[in-house]
Amino acid sequence: MNRKPKRILLIVVLFVALLGLAGGVYFGTYSRATPEAAALLQGSDAVEVKAMDKGWLLDGPGTEAALVFYPGGKVEATAYLPLLTALAEDGVDCFLVKMPLNMAFMDLNAAAAVQADYAYNRWYIGGHSLGGAMAAVYAAEHGEGLSGLILLAAYATKPLDQHLAVLELHGSEDGVLNRDKLEQGRQYLPSSALAEELPGGNHAQFGDYGPQKGDGAATVSREEQTRWAVDRIEGMILGK
Repeated sequence: MNRKPKRILLIVVLFVALLGLAGGVYFGTYSRATPEAAALLQGSDAVEVKAMDKGWLLDGPGTEAALVFYPGGKVEATAYLPLLTALAEDGVDCFLVKMPLNMAFMDLNAAAAVQADYAYNRWYIGGHSLGGAMAAVYAAEHGEGLSGLILLAAYATKPLDQHLAVLELHGSEDGVLNRDKLEQGRQYLPSSALAEELPGGNHAQFGDYGPQKGDGAATVSREEQTRWAVDRIEGMILGK
């Protein structure tokens, strides 16, 4: 009896099992939101948090403009609730997308489903790190349905329509962001794009999930970095 096919099959099965195990370990290890950030799922005095198929709607007093937000890679989505709650409180409703395996490329077009289900006069998309890069890809392919793009420690990899308002924010102490790709990505931005660096800011403090491997040490607090980002985003969307 020829045992070679059985041996080959066994090797293939073992290889697939090992890949599955490795994938489970990789995707099962991610940065979790702090308890303080997660608690904001209960909403605030001005913001009601509503569950939806793709994540959550942070419904505040605003009715005209909305932001769809893609989380950073391997970061729990609720880590961005402090940033988005502050925006919603001031008049920008926010849709926080919960990505499969916490990886934005797993549901790149999530914003399309959100836009199809809700009506706002102006739509914006944005994200942090990998989430920002994937938001930029979406904006490049669906620019006609958007008013603007917000990149937090992220960059574009495809040309964007000139009509889009684009805001790119990062911290001076960011040890994760690829500065070469950030610079290269600026060739794809509209001529009106705004870019700003926060002195003392780092990569992780756009969310609330603690320190990140490879990141620099911030010399401003997370609250200060969040407020700085909120002020710049509102300046673009609300003209504040």
